[in-house]
Amino acid sequence: MHPSIFGKVAVLMGGNSAERDVSLRSGQAVLAALLRQGVEAVGIDTAHAFLPQLMDTRFDRAFIALHGRGGEDGTIQGLLEHLNLPYTGSGVLGSALGMDKLRCKWLWRSVGLPTPDFMVLNENSDWTSVVSQLGLPLMVKPVLEGSSVGISKVNTLEELQPAYQRAAQYQSPVIAECFITGTEYTAGILGTDPLPLIRLETPRTFYDYEAKYSENTQTHYHCPCGIAPELEKQWQQLVLQAFDTVGASGWGRIDLICDAQQQPWLLEINTSPGMTNRSLIPMAAREAGLSFDELVLRILSDTLPNPSST
Repeated sequence: MHPSIFGKVAVLMGGNSAERDVSLRSGQAVLAALLRQGVEAVGIDTAHAFLPQLMDTRFDRAFIALHGRGGEDGTIQGLLEHLNLPYTGSGVLGSALGMDKLRCKWLWRSVGLPTPDFMVLNENSDWTSVVSQLGLPLMVKPVLEGSSVGISKVNTLEELQPAYQRAAQYQSPVIAECFITGTEYTAGILGTDPLPLIRLETPRTFYDYEAKYSENTQTHYHCPCGIAPELEKQWQQLVLQAFDTVGASGWGRIDLICDAQQQPWLLEINTSPGMTNRSLIPMAAREAGLSFDELVLRILSDTLPNPSST
């Protein structure tokens, strides 16, 4: 396709969420890829007064490279809808549900999809009762953050309340979730197609923020993931169902863990995944035969009136 078909593209990045630094890296990588391919693109940091620029520059569409609150939760999507500006990724509903771990898990469970048991925590929670119901170890998570921000693994009863307090400092509801012992995988979605699964190995306690983004962490990524092809297809279909259930679209990623009985458990969905040099969607896309630049154009092409015709 000719790059002029996209018109002028706003690459939205940065913002004010806890994932700002990662978003800036994602946005710069996307912007560079578009410019390399001759697309007229402009980077916009939404942490500043960006609305006048967005309205006055006569953009034709937007590539959302924002992560976390304000960019992945339906907020920027609603603004772009109001401006009648096509944008990448999920719409308002899919973004909002995907960002909200609690409601996403409620929804998955309501349709029979496997996700670890969980409880909502508050400052008055009976910590002994939580451990009695969920067992140990368990994970404590802020509901409205991504990239493992604020997440703790809890191994003892005494660690539970401090873990809750760490998660609650993000001004978000907090959940405790059963810890599933097993192998972690991530599954990307591009349009309506699943990407090859990636198996994750980290020497850290779990796949936390440091494991994801630190250049010094010995995290290993395996793609192909090493499971039997028929099993990978089954898990990909599960992921597509989970993606569709929350109303997600365009592209995204779902994290899952497989226990000793080969049962996959859905952990969470990411509707605006990272696009940095350590990000997983570009890695899976390469295995599927797409370069980074081709991936960026494929994602952007979903903003066209008839993307299937391109």
